[in-house]
Amino acid sequence: MTKPDEDLTRAALNRIETTTRDRFFAHIPAGQMEALLVSYGMTDWESFASSWQRLGMDVYMADGGRYRRRRHATFALADNSIVRKKHQPHYQSRDYNTLNGGIERWFDPIEKRIGEHPVMKAVLSLVNRLATDLTPEAEQPETWHAEVHQFRIEAGREMNGQPTPEGLHRDGVDWVLVMMVQRENVGNGTTSIHDLQGNEVGSFTLTGPMDAAFVNDHMVYHGVTPIQPIDPDQPAFRDVLVVTLRHQ
Repeated sequence: MTKPDEDLTRAALNRIETTTRDRFFAHIPAGQMEALLVSYGMTDWESFASSWQRLGMDVYMADGGRYRRRRHATFALADNSIVRKKHQPHYQSRDYNTLNGGIERWFDPIEKRIGEHPVMKAVLSLVNRLATDLTPEAEQPETWHAEVHQFRIEAGREMNGQPTPEGLHRDGVDWVLVMMVQRENVGNGTTSIHDLQGNEVGSFTLTGPMDAAFVNDHMVYHGVTPIQPIDPDQPAFRDVLVVTLRHQ
């Protein structure tokens, strides 16, 4: 992969930021996302993506489902610094997650080498840049609190996979990035974006690796339709990386 020049990188950032200011979300096509991540030092995508084969089962699903695997980590992001924090639980109030909120959920930690991987560092650097650029200067924190989630949603002959089992929602943070890692033998999984009155303002399907979406969590809701296997006799799954940022 060829590293893009600074003018192309700035132009790509401007497009994402302008769209996010205007619509409160931006769908970032895979080619554009790849070029940006390369400009932030991304290498060895394959070893990063293969780590989704090693996720533990999410045992906290209040609907009783066993269709979701995940790992979790937290980071402190500053101008020129990415520091991994001590492993901690993921917590959402029931105001934001009526299905699984209100409890501390301890997930397996993201593997050390994946937390330090050039892809992870590139993603966190890019999200830090977007969030800082889009936040008014007076409201910019010295350090962003970042939560990173590796998700695998599985589907089978008698089991739909639910990427957002809590339904249309906000995450209770400032900014959200969702990046596709891999889709295998699945149909549907369409993302919809809704304004605060519940009106749909956009929809798209993340398909290829590095296809992504960036969302202002204060201003819009988001949700993803259930996935089904195309061939029910073969493995079917949807792998994504989710990064959320909020003020410390």
